[in-house]
Amino acid sequence: MSRKATITQKEIVNAAFKITKKEGFEAITSRKLAAAAGCSTQPIFRIYENMDELRKDVYAKTADYYSEYYADCKKTHEVPFVDLGLAYIGFAQKYPHLFKLLFVSGKSPDGKSMYDLVNGPEENVVKEINRATAAGAANAQQLFMQMWIFIHGAGCMAVTGDYDLDEATSVNMLESAYRSFAK
Repeated sequence: MSRKATITQKEIVNAAFKITKKEGFEAITSRKLAAAAGCSTQPIFRIYENMDELRKDVYAKTADYYSEYYADCKKTHEVPFVDLGLAYIGFAQKYPHLFKLLFVSGKSPDGKSMYDLVNGPEENVVKEINRATAAGAANAQQLFMQMWIFIHGAGCMAVTGDYDLDEATSVNMLESAYRSFAK
């Protein structure tokens, strides 16, 4: 008799990520996850003692997914924070459940702040603050905070379906906000 194939932690995380992406992390049950992973619930509970442990791994995968998403976004606008804002809003529009997990739930299992997630390993925010300083912003960090409140609000509106602006309109709004805050 051949030995039954075992499911890996990575396969379970990938299945949980797919459910989270489509329905939200709250929608994950052991049975739904087992069905998505193609196994019984037994291997899930062998690997994960509880859903909080699974959530940590799904959260980390989602954070990596956002970093990759941001890295793949075009960065062509001269006004600081516009590309950062477009990527953040675009992520919220395209992946509302992932956005909620990272930026709305307020439950970072690894202790990372929202700033840490957005800044990412490439120091995206730091680069934008430096661009604002080079463009003559007197207090680029305060300007970032003002822009961030605006950008995060737009991202949250996108998740609820209340932000349906096209890219050109979004660019105009972000540039206008930057100019207003930079005064």
